[in-house]
Amino acid sequence: MNLIVEALDETHKRQPAFATDRVTSLADIAMFTDSEDIPLGDVLAKVRDKEGGKVASLNWRKASAKELQDYFAEVLPDFDRDRVHSSDIKKLLQWYEILVKAGITNFEEEMKPTEGDNVDDRK
Repeated sequence: MNLIVEALDETHKRQPAFATDRVTSLADIAMFTDSEDIPLGDVLAKVRDKEGGKVASLNWRKASAKELQDYFAEVLPDFDRDRVHSSDIKKLLQWYEILVKAGITNFEEEMKPTEGDNVDDRK
């Protein structure tokens, strides 16, 4: 199955995503914690609450691994430090920045699975 994806930035550029591309809905992603996996929408909401709906105060492009880990510990204190890597935190903050700049901040609602979605049950 092929999809047409659209950029969230001001260009709104559309391009095809082919069956060979690895496309994953953000609603299907979760972050590891010491107890249970937390849906990405809930983690993004925690970042939003920490930052007051603005872009992240930490410059994720230049932050050291320790700075990223310390920042994320404030957002999700029980994240699994063995399985959540600095690159995962950078990707999370990159997605957060893209979404906030596009005016998408109601992550709980935007990333809630709808009927017919093929998502696994993480609970």
